[in-house]
Amino acid sequence: MTAAAALTGPVSYATPAAAEKPSPGAPGLGDPMFPLDGNGGYTVDRYVLDFDWQAPKTPFAASATIKATATQSLSRFNLDFGGNTLRAVTVDGKAATTSRDGDELTVTPKSPIAKGRAFTVEVTYTADPTQTRHRDDAIEDYGWIPTPDGTVVYPQPNGARLIFPANDHPSQRAPITFRITTPKDRTAVANGKLTSKKKVSGDRVRWTYDSEQPLSTQLVQLAVGKFTMVDSTGPGGLPLRDIVPDALVEPTAKYRKLTPDHLTWLERKLGKYPFNRYGLLVGDTDLAVALETQTLSLVPKADLLGTQVDAERNLVHELAHQWFGDSVALASWSDLWVSEGHARFYERMYSEEHGGDSFEAAMKAAYKAHDQWRRDFGAPAEPTEPNLFKRMRYDGSALVLYALREQVGDATFQKIERAWVTRYRGRTASTQDYIDLASKVSGQDLEGFLKPWLYGAKTPPMPGHPDWVVDPAT
Repeated sequence: MTAAAALTGPVSYATPAAAEKPSPGAPGLGDPMFPLDGNGGYTVDRYVLDFDWQAPKTPFAASATIKATATQSLSRFNLDFGGNTLRAVTVDGKAATTSRDGDELTVTPKSPIAKGRAFTVEVTYTADPTQTRHRDDAIEDYGWIPTPDGTVVYPQPNGARLIFPANDHPSQRAPITFRITTPKDRTAVANGKLTSKKKVSGDRVRWTYDSEQPLSTQLVQLAVGKFTMVDSTGPGGLPLRDIVPDALVEPTAKYRKLTPDHLTWLERKLGKYPFNRYGLLVGDTDLAVALETQTLSLVPKADLLGTQVDAERNLVHELAHQWFGDSVALASWSDLWVSEGHARFYERMYSEEHGGDSFEAAMKAAYKAHDQWRRDFGAPAEPTEPNLFKRMRYDGSALVLYALREQVGDATFQKIERAWVTRYRGRTASTQDYIDLASKVSGQDLEGFLKPWLYGAKTPPMPGHPDWVVDPAT
């Protein structure tokens, strides 16, 4: 076409798409265990948390700056936020209207937020470091857990909302900046890297940490206390830092020094450790629960003051979670078996090789009880909320992996495991993703094998062990 023809020919104009009508973001993601956990209509790009910590069990001023992107045109949206005294909420610097119903904080901005637009929410509040909740399973108490001279955080499963307003679901990941101000005789720690330590007015110190990689809210850790920071180096020069109450530095040193050996052993099985650093936070509490908080596993002091076999089981368990549950996040709480089953699987394998009980004997005992556990606690990938962290998600789920290894052989099983932590590194994945990947890597359709193990009312036969018997459920 000539230039003249182009000028005189028919002209068409694109009609812009009609703007999406603003509507409320969903107050929850519909998780089978916790339907109102998480929120729809936006994704969080970063949290910036400011805590002006004062003293044990003492309320303090706090704020959360949430940088987010709208995934729909929003007339209003929700944050998960439990307890604490709300002071004010702004959206892009303008005062927003709010209402609270249980753990749901509904925020109505001054003007609707267009789909695709970045926006910033700032929530100021008074944090209450005595807030805890309780579960009648392996979690026990969670939320803010006081220590003699400070606090640690137990956010699992959904206690992060007691610490800060959040999109509180394991599938929702975002990097976090922590700015924690303390008296000069206290140390503050959090996930990731210490980027700044600065004296501020009032004879106080501000500690700034960057998580470096995105993390799920259930994996958040921040603690304040009279701590000693013990720095060392792991395989390949990996920075290691243990955070230890002053009086526990020497009593816990023997077992803490085993971390490089644990890393070396797991890297031989799974490939390179998935984060930039690792370490242990020794909890000076009577709560006998360890947690895989990302890059800084929380380990109760009792775990490090007993026998070496018991200590190493717990240490390897939490370290294995850095691959399973931390780097590869849960798509829903029903996928917890993938995380806890793998942590228990590698914990028991390591323990057998280092003076602990027989792995096969433990799996045979789990097989015997499996129908009872299915009845009492739900199938491995089909838990009920009160039984989410019961025995089935641990030894009962490790048994599924044991059965898979017996079915496909050790070499193929190792390929499946490495493919899982490589393909989904830094991502969210589901039970179906695991089944599909196992089928692809093994070259056989494993859906018919794994689905009965994961969802069935009865425990299938164990490959290679025709003599193993399941006790009837009573």
